[in-house]
Amino acid sequence: MEQVFIGFTSLTWQMGVMYLVGAVLIVLAVTKGFEPMLLLPIGFGAILVNLPLQVVWEHDGAAGFLKVLYDGGIANELFPILIFIAVGAMIDFGPLFKNPFMIFFGAAAQLGIFATMIIATLPPFNFSLREAASIGIIGAADGPTAIYVANKFARDMLGPISVAAYSYMALVPLIQPPVIRLLTTKKERRIHMTYHESNVPRWLKIMFPIVVTMIAGFVAPISVPLVGSLMFGNLIRECGVLERLSQTAQNELAYLVTLLLGITIGSSMRADKFLNVQTLMILGMGLVAFVFDTAGGVLFAKFINLFLPAHKKINPMIGAAGISAFPMSGRVIQKMAAEEEKGNIILMHAIGSNVSGQLGSIIAGGMVLALVPLLAK
Repeated sequence: MEQVFIGFTSLTWQMGVMYLVGAVLIVLAVTKGFEPMLLLPIGFGAILVNLPLQVVWEHDGAAGFLKVLYDGGIANELFPILIFIAVGAMIDFGPLFKNPFMIFFGAAAQLGIFATMIIATLPPFNFSLREAASIGIIGAADGPTAIYVANKFARDMLGPISVAAYSYMALVPLIQPPVIRLLTTKKERRIHMTYHESNVPRWLKIMFPIVVTMIAGFVAPISVPLVGSLMFGNLIRECGVLERLSQTAQNELAYLVTLLLGITIGSSMRADKFLNVQTLMILGMGLVAFVFDTAGGVLFAKFINLFLPAHKKINPMIGAAGISAFPMSGRVIQKMAAEEEKGNIILMHAIGSNVSGQLGSIIAGGMVLALVPLLAK
């Protein structure tokens, strides 16, 4: 008789809390549209793995389907790599080629990664350098990069780091505007920028992913899985002879892997590992990382303006678009510009900065992967 009711007798309050967490993620995805492709499967995965006996993870010594997915997609970094191929196929680096200076905003907006790393190692947090790096990488505003780095350095923290990364990416329209308004004047937000349309040679678009991959391979070999997969996807897009494959990578591959990635990440949110003070600290520092990212880009743009003549001033808001949340951040910046002054179109500059953020986040992730093991010795 005990076996009949074992599901009820095994229930704990911690499981109940995780059901609530999963439900909140699903509600945010369904009712608010916050990253529904990821938050919904993450939420459902969190509920699944916390059901009594956890048979979806392991039962009678045999791996359950979620553990099979975890071992085959997260533990060996396959899912993040496939996501990068899909993202690379989606990205058009054209706006960056037309305005190469935007690459500096993609670098400046990674400030949150390194600032948060430093904060996480200090009292009262006292995380190890590897753990601090895993938390700081939330500031890359790039879910696959966060998952990849966390899996390398702090696998036990993968659940809260992934949830923080994707949740704050979804909240970019709420996080960035207050920070931007705090750091800029109304006059600065109304700055107009001219945009000159120019054709980008096809050979440049084809050579770019190849050259970037080779440079990454020589400078930071450990970053090649990240950079190489993104650039491979972009090469498929730009070569001009694999259109159907490019469309498949952008659609079917992206959707399927995102679905599996989400539910597998949810399976890492087991109550015994997720419900602790450490999770709250990770969520808090993830928000700090996004704030520092936004501030870094804006302040860098304001610094550059000190040396530019009046007619060539940069609208500081485009610096905030240097994060990797593409194209959401670029659209947020354009919306803010239009609210400040109708007819102020800075979308292409913002998208150029946003595209550079995609590249910047992966380069920053590569630097973290290369330097942290050396510094942690």
